[in-house]
Amino acid sequence: QVQLVESGGGLAQAGGSLRLSCAASGRTVSNYAMGWFRQAPGKEREFVATISWSSGGTTRDSLAGRFTISRDNAKNTVYLQMSSLKPDDTAVYYCAARRWGAVATVPGNYDYWGQGTQVTVSS
Repeated sequence: QVQLVESGGGLAQAGGSLRLSCAASGRTVSNYAMGWFRQAPGKEREFVATISWSSGGTTRDSLAGRFTISRDNAKNTVYLQMSSLKPDDTAVYYCAARRWGAVATVPGNYDYWGQGTQVTVSS
């Protein structure tokens, strides 16, 4: 089993930055694909970014240039750097792990999920 714990969320002003962290425990996730998703109130969970075991990353087109995913396999941790934040970025952000290493943008393709961290961006 893999446990994922997100941190780094909170309140930010529009134009500001936050860095989310996702710490994995239970086993190493160095050969797992990892992903970030978000869910705003009343909306479906949506893909934000994903990164392969070899650190090849993909970001949602509409977020590219503002959001960057990275990982530190030595720390068993994945990060999401968010900049130029907008009120529309307000959501609960979830970290997810996929056992077979290939990146994926669909929530159903992930095997483990964290509890989420709230990000609120004020205008």
